Amino acid sequence: MASELMKLKSGTDIRGIASENPERKNIELTDEVIRKISLGFSCFLQQKTGKNLAELTVAIGRDSRISGPRICETVTQTLLSCGINVIDCGLCSTPAMFMTTIDLNADASIEITASHHPFYRNGLKFFTKDGGFDGGDIEFILRLAEEQKDLPQNIHGNFKKTDYMSQYANRLCELIKKGVDDKYYDYPLRGFHIVVDAGNGVGGFYAKDVLEKLGADTSGSRFLEPDGMFPNHVPNPEDETAMASVCEAVLKSQADLGVIFDTDVDRAGAVSSDGAEINRNRLVAIASVIALEGNDDGTIVTDSITSSGLKTFIEETLKAHHHRYKRGYKNVINEAIRLNEFGHNCPLAIETSGHAAMRENYFLDDGAYLVTKIIIKMAQLKKEGKTLSDLYADLKEPVESREIRLKITESDFKAYGEKVIRKLTAYAREQQGMVVADDSFEGVRVSFDKENGNGWFLLRLSVHDPIMPLNVESDEAGGVETILSKLMPFILSCEGLQIPN
Repeated sequence: MASELMKLKSGTDIRGIASENPERKNIELTDEVIRKISLGFSCFLQQKTGKNLAELTVAIGRDSRISGPRICETVTQTLLSCGINVIDCGLCSTPAMFMTTIDLNADASIEITASHHPFYRNGLKFFTKDGGFDGGDIEFILRLAEEQKDLPQNIHGNFKKTDYMSQYANRLCELIKKGVDDKYYDYPLRGFHIVVDAGNGVGGFYAKDVLEKLGADTSGSRFLEPDGMFPNHVPNPEDETAMASVCEAVLKSQADLGVIFDTDVDRAGAVSSDGAEINRNRLVAIASVIALEGNDDGTIVTDSITSSGLKTFIEETLKAHHHRYKRGYKNVINEAIRLNEFGHNCPLAIETSGHAAMRENYFLDDGAYLVTKIIIKMAQLKKEGKTLSDLYADLKEPVESREIRLKITESDFKAYGEKVIRKLTAYAREQQGMVVADDSFEGVRVSFDKENGNGWFLLRLSVHDPIMPLNVESDEAGGVETILSKLMPFILSCEGLQIPN
């Protein structure tokens, strides 16, 4: 069972199949498994806080997927049976669940979610006031889950329900009021037309409880009602179908801005009034502009696959520092926290996937907070006769980009992947026209001059899967193929790598 439970670890979360599914796979997050995990978490929290179980309070929320009510009930009853007090927040975003440790003084919180994964998967994310749990914490909880049979208590924990999302939404409203500081103070978004695509996750609150409340026109918004089957599109700002949906909504409604969230609202993307996507490098650029206000000479931490043009934008246009780091939102956040502890002025950690965490907001990756800051900036710019696109006008974007996921066929995929990276690094150093980056914190990043593809590639090893993602970008048409033609002889020489058809 220990090995079976450990398989449920997914980075800094717990995830698994939670309901009947088209793949006809067995349900992994059964009631018994959830009970064991909840007991492990109870023991972990007791050790971490030094409190008795009866002194602990845990807030619980969930996204809209169909297995959420069952899992929530099992977690709740298990914690109550241990003597822990439980606050049921119902449908709630992941960032809001962290905020319950601040606003409701909960010792910890749990969000039941599997982010953008299919409807039949689910999982658990854990928080304390110190932030989200790290991978080591998850491993410890799962080990404790196997060891703990029961945590008997003489008393039963107290239970109450609360509409915390209203309190969370009001916080965002106040942030916009103060940031825009309009003459119509309580309605600072009068005259703005903003559409929201929630993809039937839990992000629909943003249209009704934030934008409309502040005077914005949200007509044309899509899929605001929670539906755990996600019948319209995957709630994921990185998904092409999802982005096409919100782009269409903006153009059809002639809106000033479009907003899209993932299922649990820890990620976001946006669309400008002309239907152009504001995600990936553009989103990082806008977030950097906002975060660097009042933080001159600051450092922006991003994941490893940001473009060369973005680095130039941050360092030359914004006169700041760009620090690339390992992929994984928690990796990026932890690196930003570390840099601040060492005296660097680092106000933002952001992944190209849409995870953005600002120092001013507890380094919490919160899609609604990021969108709120963007809307404030949009309103400020309108007073100056400018638009959001003016913020990233100097951002040079790649002409071409591609991601290829190479499958590792060797049984010890991590050891083999690390071997490939070492060999490729040595190989690239010997090739004319290739320059190995000196700021690679994962995998190997290699740049090519104008005669050899005018771009770069990054080959890295997936943290959990036998996959080596290969990202390639070029600043000229046909450049990606040129780069691949120079790289493929090496890839083909690696017998343990399988190139997709």
